[in-house]
Amino acid sequence: MPPQGTAGQSAVTELLAADEPAPFSILNPTSEKPLLLVCDHASRVFPRAVGDLGLDPLTRRCHLALDIGAGPLTEELSKSLGATAVLAGYSRLVVDCNRELLDPGAFLEFGDGMVIPGNRNLRPEQKAARAEAIYWPYHRAIDAEIKRLARERRSPAVIAIHSFTPVLDGVSRPWEFGILWDADPRIADILLRKLADSGFVVGDNEPYSGRAPQDFTVDNHAEAAGLPHAGIEVRQDLIADDAGVARIAGVLHGIIDDLPTSIFGLPAVGHSRKAQRL
Repeated sequence: MPPQGTAGQSAVTELLAADEPAPFSILNPTSEKPLLLVCDHASRVFPRAVGDLGLDPLTRRCHLALDIGAGPLTEELSKSLGATAVLAGYSRLVVDCNRELLDPGAFLEFGDGMVIPGNRNLRPEQKAARAEAIYWPYHRAIDAEIKRLARERRSPAVIAIHSFTPVLDGVSRPWEFGILWDADPRIADILLRKLADSGFVVGDNEPYSGRAPQDFTVDNHAEAAGLPHAGIEVRQDLIADDAGVARIAGVLHGIIDDLPTSIFGLPAVGHSRKAQRL
């Protein structure tokens, strides 16, 4: 993580006013449970400094702006599991916290048939200001919570909560859940099996793949450190309202809370399986 220096502080001051939301929120910050939930796309908030990015109100609320239902689902799971959670505080259209900053998707210009005018032809200093104000503080918070939990008890498992639109680019997606993983199948295997046993249509690295280079948060904080991890994608129509969030949170709570304690605090395994699947 780059150090927070004078230039970074200046960028934060320029982009975020003192009365605007913080770039991240932490739930259950004193929990000792060896589990960290993260939600990269929890918010649709734009800093006032970027205006509306040239988008109408409907687009600013659609799946391009946030993972619909993912924030409330993460909050409910954090509460029910008693686990720490870190949630990003601003829209993925301002800067996508689950992308490398050099990835074109970090400052999305076009997606699902829509243009984001305010992200076109951004100057390097404009991207840097967004990164210093929003992206890096969020990732520093995740890093700090992992280190805290490791000191308190055992190295935590990291589970990223996302949601996906039922239709993308005119193509329907049949999965109700997607479980994303790469080098370490321990949590993914359990989620895949138990969700399927519960009658859900589950995608193994569908509709996105945990092996994709765009999957920055889990790769950077969990996989690189050998922590057990998985990404959970939930189809947005299942968690579009409070009742749906409560139902899905109940399903996931039962599975996550029953994860074997042998998973936690151990180095990652499963590289041979990864090789077989490539």
